[in-house]
Amino acid sequence: MKFTKMQGLGNDYVYIDCFSERVEKPEELAVRIADRHFGVGGDGLILICPSEIAPVRMRMFNADGSEGKMCGNGVRCVARYAFDHGLVKTRRFAVETGAGLREAEVSEREVSIDMGEVKLDGELVEPITVDGKNTSMTPVNVGNPHAVYLVDSLEALRDLNLNEIGPAYEHHPRFPEGVNSEFLYIESPEKLHMRVYERGSGETLACGTGATAVAFAAMERGLAAERVTVELLGGSLQLERLANGHFRMTGPAVEVFSGCYFSE
Repeated sequence: MKFTKMQGLGNDYVYIDCFSERVEKPEELAVRIADRHFGVGGDGLILICPSEIAPVRMRMFNADGSEGKMCGNGVRCVARYAFDHGLVKTRRFAVETGAGLREAEVSEREVSIDMGEVKLDGELVEPITVDGKNTSMTPVNVGNPHAVYLVDSLEALRDLNLNEIGPAYEHHPRFPEGVNSEFLYIESPEKLHMRVYERGSGETLACGTGATAVAFAAMERGLAAERVTVELLGGSLQLERLANGHFRMTGPAVEVFSGCYFSE
């Protein structure tokens, strides 16, 4: 089976072109192929598929085999692959995702995605107790669930041991299906810093829907401008709230290497 490894700010997935390949059990394949010691290695598996309503369709699976509806870095890479490999002929086109259609625009160096409507999924500042600690968060829906937690300083953000504390946030009873958890420090109204513990994958270097969630939360709370730079461990994303309320995300999408995977 041919595959392509791609990454957006270090948020890396194994991509399979299902216009030419067939994947029987993607949930099982995701666990094997994403293994960084016994597989190709990545944060999960993404299938680039034909669509009845768009030029291309994205299906994404986390490293634990669970299927997600949306992945911001993933959809940028799907758009980059589709254009570079001739699946589409124009630089602007729609990508079908589990969260609906997303409009993509591919430039020479970056890809922009209309992330669609972003919604508050509860109270703007919602009290929550995590592992015995009283805190607060902003619940956000970006086609998948997010919880955004404010951090007091950049040093405190860097000192978080997400591998230790992350599972308690991901599996909190407030979110029975699990949640992506973002930890946000606001340097200025135009510059945000975040780390993320992704549902089904653990801490990753970047999360496009997570960056959208923190931008939305900061803007709604009156702490950020309508256009911001979000700094993640893997690099920077540009987020802008459009006149129609949608968010546009712009950032890199890079093809790393291709190869053949021989399944067991």
